[in-house]
Amino acid sequence: MDLSAAVWRKSSLSGDNGGQCVEVAANLPGVVAVRDSKDPGGPSLVLTPAEWQSFVRGLKSGEFDRLT
Repeated sequence: MDLSAAVWRKSSLSGDNGGQCVEVAANLPGVVAVRDSKDPGGPSLVLTPAEWQSFVRGLKSGEFDRLT
């Protein structure tokens, strides 16, 4: 998929210290793209808007929290 027109937005929870940084592009028709801001030329995850919404709901509900 051609992501050259993507407008990437860095997560507000990502710090400026080179840690875990996620960028999202939601300006493309019918898809939401996600990438690691430290590797902008690397792979991107491309989701449908419904898949993205489901993922975000899972994050907010703690579905992906690690067990200690």
